[in-house]
Amino acid sequence: MNIAIVAVGRMRAGPEKQLFDSYVSKTPWTVTTHEIEARGKGDAIAQAKQEADGILSVLPQSAKVICLDSRGKTLTSEKLAQRFGQWRDGGERDVAIVIGGTDGLEARVIQKADLVLSFGAVTWPHMLMRVLVSEQIFRAHCILTGHPYHRGH
Repeated sequence: MNIAIVAVGRMRAGPEKQLFDSYVSKTPWTVTTHEIEARGKGDAIAQAKQEADGILSVLPQSAKVICLDSRGKTLTSEKLAQRFGQWRDGGERDVAIVIGGTDGLEARVIQKADLVLSFGAVTWPHMLMRVLVSEQIFRAHCILTGHPYHRGH
């Protein structure tokens, strides 16, 4: 399975990048990152349009798309792994996980989603969100393969 993490902003060296890289390196699936530049010019509407244009330009055509949004569905790690497993077993090769900018994702990006997912009602810093996503990808693989990393409820 190929997983593309499409995220607004650049991840710089530091503890978040180290954690992100650690989870990605442990995941047997191919995980790539597409960073969309957050220029910060113009008003919020213009910024969201620019980010959406960038996101849509790199989304793999055939990918199942997961958009992260606080208004999305909350799933347990087991249910998220189950979704990955269903897609994999159904012959899907590509999944894209989209992390928006400061003002979230524009509606036309969310409309592309096969799943709109929330990691809870709290707001997470974008770089920590990438760490959480990479950990959940690794955890999903562990759940699907019966690896002891995931033990729990």
